[in-house]
Amino acid sequence: MNPQVEYFVDRFTSTRRDAVGLWFQRSGRYWTMIRDVLRSKGLPEDLAFTVMIESGFNSKAVSRAGAKGLWQFMAATARLYGLRVDHWVDERFDPEKSTVAAAAYLRDLHARYGSWELAHAAYNAGSAVVDKAMRATGSTDFWVLARTRFLRRETKEFVPAIHAATVIGRDPGQYGFEFIGSETPETERVAVPSATDLRKLSAKAGISLEMLKALNPTLIRGVTPPGASWEVRVPAGTRDGVLAALAPPKRVAATGAGIAKRDDVHVVRPRDTVSSIAKLYGVSIRDVVRWNNLENGDAIHPGDRLRVTALRPSVERDGQGGFR
Repeated sequence: MNPQVEYFVDRFTSTRRDAVGLWFQRSGRYWTMIRDVLRSKGLPEDLAFTVMIESGFNSKAVSRAGAKGLWQFMAATARLYGLRVDHWVDERFDPEKSTVAAAAYLRDLHARYGSWELAHAAYNAGSAVVDKAMRATGSTDFWVLARTRFLRRETKEFVPAIHAATVIGRDPGQYGFEFIGSETPETERVAVPSATDLRKLSAKAGISLEMLKALNPTLIRGVTPPGASWEVRVPAGTRDGVLAALAPPKRVAATGAGIAKRDDVHVVRPRDTVSSIAKLYGVSIRDVVRWNNLENGDAIHPGDRLRVTALRPSVERDGQGGFR
C-alpha cells in the first residue's frame, strides 16, 4: 500500500463501486481458468487481477486503440504470442488461449525487468516507453518513474489500479464485494467443413444462432475459415444432431443423359453454378433460385447447402438430348 494504491482502493469502494461489483460478477466465469493457467506457468495467481483493470473481465471488450479480449491484446503482440488474428479468426476473443498468451507475455516482461510493476507498465505502454523512461531517469523503480513525465498518465494509473484490485480481491468481503460463481456451460467440439456458416448450421441443427456465436467468439464473421476443416464448440448433447445436419446428401446416380435422381440437398462444390446444379437435378434455374431465396442475386459458395427437388423434364431438350 502507498498513496497511489490507497487512492484507487478508495475510488473502487466509493465512486466506482458499481463498476467494480460488476467486474467481480463477471470474474466468476473465468477466475478458476485464469488462475490455473498462471499457476501452470509458474506465475503468481494474483496476476489475474490484471484482467480486472484491463477489461473488467469482459471477454468481448474492444478499446479505442483496437486492443481486444480479456487481456486487451493489440493484434501485433497477439500474433507474436501465437494467437491467430486475421479476417476470419480473432483468438484474442478466446478466453483460454488469450490467457495462455498473456501469461507468456507477462513472464517475458518480468524476466526482462525483474519487477512486476515494470512488467505491468510495459504491458500497458510497451517496452520501448519503459526502457526510455529508465534510461532518462537512471531508475529501475516504477514508483520513481511514475513521478516523471516519461510515462503517460494511463500507465502511471494502470499499475496502482492493479495493486488496488489485488488488495480488494484478496479479501473482497472486507470491502463489501464477493466473487459470484458462474458455471461455464458444458460444450462439445465438432469438426465442420471449411467455410461453414453458423447461420446455416444453426438452422439445420436446431441450435440458436446466439448460442453458437457465444460459444465460438473467435469466428468474427460467423463463418469458419476457408481451406480446412474447423472445430466448432456446440452445447453438450447436441453433437450427434450437428453431425447429422452436416452429413452430405446421398450420392446421386446418373440416369439417361446424365441427369441425376432425386435428392433433397446439394452441397455446393468449388466450380458449381446455379445453372449447373439445376441441370444436374433436372430442374429450372428459376426453381433453384426460388427454393433457396436467391432472388436478389446472392452468390453461392463452396459448402453451401441448396435445396433441390425431384427430377422433372422441361418441355424442350437441348441438342445433346439433355434437359434444360
